[in-house]
Amino acid sequence: MVIEKTPGCRGRRRDDTIDARVLGVTNRHLAERGFASLSIASIADEAGTTRQALYRRWPTKERLVADAIRVSGSRAAICLTDDPRADLEHELAVWVETDQDAGIAMAGAMLARETPEDARDCFREHVLAPRRQRMTDVLTHAQALAKIDAEADIPGAVGIAIGAAYVAHLSGAIDADWPARTAALVWRAVGGTASPS
Repeated sequence: MVIEKTPGCRGRRRDDTIDARVLGVTNRHLAERGFASLSIASIADEAGTTRQALYRRWPTKERLVADAIRVSGSRAAICLTDDPRADLEHELAVWVETDQDAGIAMAGAMLARETPEDARDCFREHVLAPRRQRMTDVLTHAQALAKIDAEADIPGAVGIAIGAAYVAHLSGAIDADWPARTAALVWRAVGGTASPS
């Protein structure tokens, strides 16, 4: 009598949570150590897997870093309301909360000389561009509602917000009221009233 194996029964079942752990650890290590000092062995050890398992999934360090960057940048589009000033504050608060461990610090790693240009391009496309787009959408919506100046420099205002976040992180722990203060500053810069309407 021959017992046939059912398809997909070879080996152990893949643990889908490992990918998420590996990418999270990779993001944090990238932010803390930079690309040049990133260790596949350290990532595997902390994520609870093996180097061989990582190399089966990501054959190169560059591919692992690219996937980690993509995951760190993935977030649903912002929901726009009739209160774009509050939407801006919310976007800044979510940014600080979701980037607490590695996101903003990863920008520093992207500036390091040893970081491959492919990794920088990936960061620009999957992290920076969506963040800029969400804030641009908020301010463009505010213009459509006539709550800020029709001629407001939206790209400049978005740059102020992003730059303020990096400076705040470099200065130490971000205060709980930072999103509100930064949203108020940006709001005034585009001709909005000082208080939410």
